[in-house]
Amino acid sequence: MSHIGNKVIIVPSEVNIEIKNKLIKIVGKFGTESLLFSNNLSVSFIENKISIIKLNNSNETHSFQGLYRSLIQNIIIGVTNKFYKTLHINGVGYKFKIDNNVLEVNSGYNHPIKLIIPEYLNIKLDSPTKLIISGINKERVGFFASKIRQISPPEPYKGKGICYQDEKIIRKVGKTGK
Repeated sequence: MSHIGNKVIIVPSEVNIEIKNKLIKIVGKFGTESLLFSNNLSVSFIENKISIIKLNNSNETHSFQGLYRSLIQNIIIGVTNKFYKTLHINGVGYKFKIDNNVLEVNSGYNHPIKLIIPEYLNIKLDSPTKLIISGINKERVGFFASKIRQISPPEPYKGKGICYQDEKIIRKVGKTGK
């Protein structure tokens, strides 16, 4: 069993933490996030350290302790540094374009795919083929990046499609003509 839940979270000095009942509110330089935690757990904040305490010893409570410790840690990282995902698009005529609050993806279809950019995310174009998504919530950044990638996932023969920056595409050899 993992003992991640027993580890103490060290809070940077620029982060403010407020705990009321079963709600923890975390405020940093990039924004505010809150988390409602389980009834089987107790969260204590003493001298810039957060610890999650189990109120009973069931297996479910043990797993929730690790889960909520990771969620709180990710929120603290998000409000101090932000999370980033970088997407690349490969292919002839494939490109990204931003108009107002709408992301247009040209990826081989006969029309551009349009996605509304959520207000809690920042999207920046480095080039027409490189897109950077940033935000304070790791789950939302990853979900929106995967939603964009689903439009045209990379194919193994020519490498065309949308892929993450550090993603390796395993290429296949095509048929040989005789």
